[in-house]
Amino acid sequence: MSDPSGWLARGREIQKKLWGARATGGGGPPGMQLAPEFFEWVAQACFGGLWARPGLALRDRSLVTVAQLAALGKTEELRGHLAGALAQGLSREELLEVLMQTAAYAGIPAAVQALNAAAPVLGAPKDAGAV
Repeated sequence: MSDPSGWLARGREIQKKLWGARATGGGGPPGMQLAPEFFEWVAQACFGGLWARPGLALRDRSLVTVAQLAALGKTEELRGHLAGALAQGLSREELLEVLMQTAAYAGIPAAVQALNAAAPVLGAPKDAGAV
């Protein structure tokens, strides 16, 4: 894929800030193995184009993305972006607040689903019961 704008390089840089070497190290989800050129386009357009814009700090974009994924019920992507948000300095408590606030705007089931998805990333208390 041609990248005259430099967006792919910027996108890869942002992905590394979120997920370290895992972001571009050849692993990733099964879809990445199936359609690597699609994920290259995602790195270029989404991360190199949108995430690289100067209007919001990377930390803020991470927080917004977590909220949107929680509201949409995209739990697999949510887990990845929670890890990226932690890497950007967001605290476990801040992320829990965002996920709980999902209930007010996207519904209690969406918040429960998001919190359940977040437990392996953020660490659920040992005595927490299942919902």
